Amino acid sequence: MIDRYVRPEMSRIWTEEATFARWVAIESLVARVQAEHGIIPAEAAETIAATPGPDISDVREAERTRDHEVLSFLAAWTKAMPDESARWVHHGLTSYDLVDTGLGLAMRDAVDLVLDAARELYRVLARRALEHWDTICVGRTHGIHAEPIRFGHKLATLAFAVDRSLTRLSAVRESVAVGTISGAVGTYATTTPAVEAEVLAGLGLTAEPAPTQVVCRDRHAELVAALAVLGASVEQLALEMRLLQRTEVAEVEEPRTSAYQGSSAMPHKRNPTTSERLCGLARLLRANVGAALEDVALWHERDLAHSSVERVVLPDSCNLAYYQVTAATELVDGLVVNTDRMAENLGATRGRIFSAQAYLQMTRNGVEREHAYRTVQQASLRSLQQGTQFADELGKDGIAFDESALDPKVFLQDEDVVRTRLHERLREHGTVTRP
Repeated sequence: MIDRYVRPEMSRIWTEEATFARWVAIESLVARVQAEHGIIPAEAAETIAATPGPDISDVREAERTRDHEVLSFLAAWTKAMPDESARWVHHGLTSYDLVDTGLGLAMRDAVDLVLDAARELYRVLARRALEHWDTICVGRTHGIHAEPIRFGHKLATLAFAVDRSLTRLSAVRESVAVGTISGAVGTYATTTPAVEAEVLAGLGLTAEPAPTQVVCRDRHAELVAALAVLGASVEQLALEMRLLQRTEVAEVEEPRTSAYQGSSAMPHKRNPTTSERLCGLARLLRANVGAALEDVALWHERDLAHSSVERVVLPDSCNLAYYQVTAATELVDGLVVNTDRMAENLGATRGRIFSAQAYLQMTRNGVEREHAYRTVQQASLRSLQQGTQFADELGKDGIAFDESALDPKVFLQDEDVVRTRLHERLREHGTVTRP
């Protein structure tokens, strides 16, 4: 992933340095456990654990004559050990005992970062929702003015979408925090389940219950899919902010720095570039899901078709999702809400957004439903075409419309149930709120 869309705390997990450091830690722990079980000499295990990891350049140089990354890593690392210790490195293991166990550690740590970031996004969305609970704006369906809603309700909808991704990602964390120390084709012919259990417990991983030679790739596909769903929820948020920033709407604005310049040609432009970027990154996350699903089906006990794919889609998806969520949090936290413009837009239809109240009032007064609907619909159409007030057009039809029904709060009388749910969920997340 290019540097433009990464945060250093996530990108560090996926560097070659971090990968080789994990391999050293795994090999060292395997050696220690094997020594405790009397499989290799204790002195060898001590030397293995004390030997620093190899330089990346040495691994790549070794790969020129081996064409095998794990063997090259082992060659570069063990050249600093005496022969009587070096021969016990990787004893009874196969390459993917190292690769997949290391990958389990990387994915676990990456999910932890995304979980922390998504929790913060949820908290910020919930806080801004409660802050604007009494801010009334027009609700829109199909892009058309519908009825009044609370701006806080709009943000609460987005908050609960992120919260559902937290549930998915928590489950995914268990799925990917898995390793294997089972040897070639997963039969424990050259190692033991006891060694595997102790090594994985020491790493904070669980074992693949029926290993082949690799950890099953449905786990990885589940991770990429969960990240894509989270990305789609962030996209939903960002798309809403884009739409609300249009000149004709102008109800919110992204936070800007003093250095902001929106256009090289038009100095007046204030474009929703952060929101647009978040929408674009969601497309990349979705595209990676297909590639991850293609990796699930491998030939027999394993092939290597998955390797080149996951070297790209796993780090890229984790980096993209983490960047997207942290950027969305910054956007929501600094979002400028134009309440005056929201109030102005509520009146843009000259009262037509209250058509449902007029229609229901007529039916309560004994008018047949279809006739009431058509009458109100025609009055609304005349108001639109002639630029007149909706209530005035109803009056021309002899309908005494109760003016109190034009109060937007009529639509919001029983909506505190949503606010209560938001408070309850915040408390479950450990955030103290006031009712």
